[in-house]
Amino acid sequence: MAKSANLYARIEPDVKEQAESILTALGIPASNAITMFYKQIILHKGLPFAVRLPNPPLDVNQMTEEQFNTELGKGYTEMRAGQTAAAADVFAEIRKEYGV
Repeated sequence: MAKSANLYARIEPDVKEQAESILTALGIPASNAITMFYKQIILHKGLPFAVRLPNPPLDVNQMTEEQFNTELGKGYTEMRAGQTAAAADVFAEIRKEYGV
């Protein structure tokens, strides 16, 4: 089928630049990426990913004493079971994940 429909969208220039930089590295034109996104919407009969608010990190100031003790107990149990990692390894993984 010939491509003949136009799509006009206004987005933040920084978002566009970052996305197009990644798409260029992948060798995918922006128009193809948009077509793939639309096809995924059709296949999923909705957005192809969950749209929800992320779970906020635990905030010790908003925990009850029981919740706090439960979380401490979980950490203690994991430590006793040897489910630990060196701090340097954890920070290296965080840096890798966030491209720092």
